[in-house]
Amino acid sequence: MITETVAPVVNPGEARRLSASNPAIRFLDVRTPAEYETLHIEGAYNVPLDRLGEHAAELCSNLADPVILVCQTGGRAKKADTTLRQAGMNNLHLLEGGVNAWVSSDLPVVRGAKRVSLERQVRMVAGAMVAVSAVLALLVNPWFALVPAFVGSGLLFSGATDTCTMGMVLAKLPYNRPATCDVELMVRELMIHRPGAVSATAGSV
Repeated sequence: MITETVAPVVNPGEARRLSASNPAIRFLDVRTPAEYETLHIEGAYNVPLDRLGEHAAELCSNLADPVILVCQTGGRAKKADTTLRQAGMNNLHLLEGGVNAWVSSDLPVVRGAKRVSLERQVRMVAGAMVAVSAVLALLVNPWFALVPAFVGSGLLFSGATDTCTMGMVLAKLPYNRPATCDVELMVRELMIHRPGAVSATAGSV
């Protein structure tokens, strides 16, 4: 089989074409298990970003074929790229625009129970904190105005450093950790990689 070079960043259409021509290519989805369970690229494996570091060396030692990193919009995939490259893994590529772009391109996905994405959860929680504390500052005590200032500073820091502490905290909540999540099994399936399918057990993550 003739393989072709995979660019560092690939758009959804190109990623789909490459995976069809080279079944050894893996899609590694680093979103939360709940986001993956809601909707994921057909054949993708799920190892959440906050668990990826503990498996980085294992993946580096056992994966030589191209791996396309996937998240909702691209930000977490970039962090996953950094984590895995620090472990010595260089066969990494990013899906441009993430799952959102893949869906917009009308490419195949697996759908499950609908859940709120982590990005939306962050916006909702931050917005609720600002709105409630602003009202309390007006009606109860002006010191509550410190909360919006704190949230705003956190968002500014998040944008400047491309990190999101609130997102990392929310990712650990039971809502984002379905009972079916088995990261160790998913890692094993990813390394074995039977082209064209994810096992029924791992696919339920």
